[in-house]
Amino acid sequence: MTVRELRLVVTAEDYDEALRFYRDVLGLPELADFSSPDGRVRLLDAGRATLEIVDSRQADFIDRVEVGRRVAGHIRVALQVDDSAEVTARLADAGAAVLAPPTRTPWNSLNARLEGAAGLQLTLFEEPSND
Repeated sequence: MTVRELRLVVTAEDYDEALRFYRDVLGLPELADFSSPDGRVRLLDAGRATLEIVDSRQADFIDRVEVGRRVAGHIRVALQVDDSAEVTARLADAGAAVLAPPTRTPWNSLNARLEGAAGLQLTLFEEPSND
């Protein structure tokens, strides 16, 4: 058996706002629209997916590094971006709550923490360039 895709399924109370935020503001390209009379669903391309499993001590540590205190629930979405400061500003202008601005981490990435549409806690991380 081979897993071929990881999908994060988000049930949004304000579907239109969540779609606008993630598709139009964050820029996740739309892959498919499977909406029907029974409900609306869109698939957005978020790049390569990785399932990162951490224990509670590591989750505490990550939150302390990125935000200064424990703030995340048991699910947090981390998205690699080219410019974490620019994307943080764009998402904040679109209504995201910035929990912490881009911060250099011990693992040398530049991470910001936000609460996005539909209550998703987001880490935007920028990896150091190899230039």
